[in-house]
Amino acid sequence: MREFFRSVFFTERLYASLICASVLFVTGFFFYFVFVIAKIFTFFIILFFLMDALLLYIPRQNMKARRLAPDRLSNGDDNSVIINLENLYPFSLSLTIIDEIPFQFRKRDFSLRTEIRRNEKKSVSYTLHPVERGEYYFGALNIFAATVIGCLKRRFRFAVDEAVPVYPSIIQMKKYGLLAVSNRLADAGIRKIRRLGHTMEFDHIRRYVSGDDYRTINWKATARKTDIMVNQYEDEKSQPVYSIIDMSRIMKMPFRGMSLLDYAINSSLILSGIALYKQDKFGLIAYSDTVPMLLPADRKQSQMQKVLEALYKLKTDFKEPDYEHLYSILSRKLNQRSLIFLFTNFETLSSFKRNINFFRRVGRRHTLVVVFFKNTELEALIRSVPATTEEIYTKTIAEKFDFEKRQIVKELNKNAAIALLTAPDELTADTINTYLEIKARGML
Repeated sequence: MREFFRSVFFTERLYASLICASVLFVTGFFFYFVFVIAKIFTFFIILFFLMDALLLYIPRQNMKARRLAPDRLSNGDDNSVIINLENLYPFSLSLTIIDEIPFQFRKRDFSLRTEIRRNEKKSVSYTLHPVERGEYYFGALNIFAATVIGCLKRRFRFAVDEAVPVYPSIIQMKKYGLLAVSNRLADAGIRKIRRLGHTMEFDHIRRYVSGDDYRTINWKATARKTDIMVNQYEDEKSQPVYSIIDMSRIMKMPFRGMSLLDYAINSSLILSGIALYKQDKFGLIAYSDTVPMLLPADRKQSQMQKVLEALYKLKTDFKEPDYEHLYSILSRKLNQRSLIFLFTNFETLSSFKRNINFFRRVGRRHTLVVVFFKNTELEALIRSVPATTEEIYTKTIAEKFDFEKRQIVKELNKNAAIALLTAPDELTADTINTYLEIKARGML
C-alpha cells in the first residue's frame, strides 16, 4: 500500500479542474444554476479520476524501461545515454522521464517528455558533457506515465544506483585513431608536413616508378641493371616519446569548465594513440613536488590501456613543482634520447626564469617540447576598447602579461627547447602537428 501511494501523482490538469470547481461552487451561492453546474462538473472530475486510476493500475502488464549508459564516459565530450522504453498497456501514454543523473552535472530540472503508442518499443536519448574525471553515480530512472485523460500520473522506478567512471577523452582518442588509419588527419586540423631530407631507415632497392624522388636513385645498382633503381626507405620506428604532465596548482586553472590538467591529459591520451600508430614507444610521467607516476615507454598492444588507466588516476595536489627532482628522475630513467612533451603553464617571465636551467639541461639531452597555454581571457581583454581610466590600466596589465608569454617562447627557443604556446581548445591539434613535424624533419 505504501508503494501504491508513493507512485500516485496528481497532474496540473486535475488541480486546474478542482480550482474551476471551487470557483463554480463559490459563484453558486449567488446563482443557483451555477451551483448545479458545479455539482455536475465535480461529478465528472471524480468519474474521470476513477477511470484514470483504473486504467493505470488495473493491468498487470504495464511499463518496462532500461537505461543504457556507456561503460566509461569520455571527459570533455558529449556522451550519449539511451533509455529504452516498452509500453505494455493496451493504449497510448504520455511519458515524463526524470533520470537521476550524477550530481556533478548540477542539473536539478532534468526531464524528457515523449509519447508512446500501445505495445510499442521506443528509445529516447540525451547527452551528458562531463568536465571532471572520476566515479559518477546515477540514481533511479523515474518514468511518469499518464493516459489521455490526464488526471493522474503513475511513477515507475528502474535502474537504481549505477556507477560509471569518467575517463580521459576516449571519444577523441578513437576519432583521431580512425582518422590516422584512414589517412584523413587533415579533417581534424592536422597539417600535412613535407619531409625534409631522408630521416628514414634503408629498406631495400627497387625499380624506379614515375613520381619517385630523384635523390633516391642508386647509381651503382642502376649501372648493373638496364632499369633505373632507387633506394626504398621506411620511417624510423620505436623512438621513445614521453608526455610529462605538471600536476601542480597552476594546472588547476579552468577553461570552459575543464581544468588545464584535464586538457593536458586528453591531449596526452590522443598523442599516445598517434605515436603508437606510428610504431613509436610512448611513456608517461606526472610530477609536482614529487614524481608520483612514471610509465616507461613501450609500444606493446597493452600500452594504450596502461596509459588510459594511469591518466584516469591523475589528480592535482595543489603544490609547487620541483624541477630539480624531476630532472634527477629523467637523468636516471631516460637513458635513450627521447622526444618529450612537457605540459605545464607559466603566467609570468619571472616564474619561468626560476626554472630555466632545467629546460636548458633537458633540452641538451632530449628533444624537448614545452607546451603551455594562452590566456584567452587576456586576449579578449587586449582586443577590447577601453572607455574609462580603470579599463586602460586593466588593458595595459593584460598586454604586459601577454608580452611576457611571448618572451617565454623566445627564451625557450634560445635554450635548446621547442616552445608551443597554444589555446586549450587547440591543444590536441597543435601537439600532434608538432609531433609529426619533428618526425618528418628528423629532429629527434
